[in-house]
Amino acid sequence: MVDDTDLIAGARAGDRLAARRLYDRHAPRVYRLIFRMVGEESLAQEYTQDTFVKAFDRLEQYRGESAFSTWLHSVAMSSVLTGFRRRKRFRSRETELEAASSVAATVENADPYLRDRLTAELERLPERLRVPVVLHDIEGFTHREIGEMLNIPQGTSKARLFEARTRLREALAGVATEQ
Repeated sequence: MVDDTDLIAGARAGDRLAARRLYDRHAPRVYRLIFRMVGEESLAQEYTQDTFVKAFDRLEQYRGESAFSTWLHSVAMSSVLTGFRRRKRFRSRETELEAASSVAATVENADPYLRDRLTAELERLPERLRVPVVLHDIEGFTHREIGEMLNIPQGTSKARLFEARTRLREALAGVATEQ
């Protein structure tokens, strides 16, 4: 199996097959990450495409100091955050907002009520708190990787995750008695 370093070198040299293999290798995880951030399939597809367009345009900027996947996920987060800002500006000009349906990853054997409440509370978190939860607790990135992706110190990532978990715990405290 060819590693990312060889594929990156090939893509930089204009080898379309190498670029395609890089895309095929990383697109599923990038899509999952983005989908968990935006909750809409069409937006996730759009932002995934945007991520790879940006990544291939900026491939010369990848210095190899971190894993390619970490660098690529930072490009993905940039695409998502830019998309959030763009949508927020657009929505602020609308007179009526359509109700957005949230799509959560399903967990087998999970209590559907609890899963729906957790998804709703996660979506209520401010973006700065929701992003570390998704990256760390759902996608499994380390605080170092999150710091690199978001251009923040590791300690900030840890603090935001702690605050997000605290808010979620408080919001879900009475779930067992609600049913």
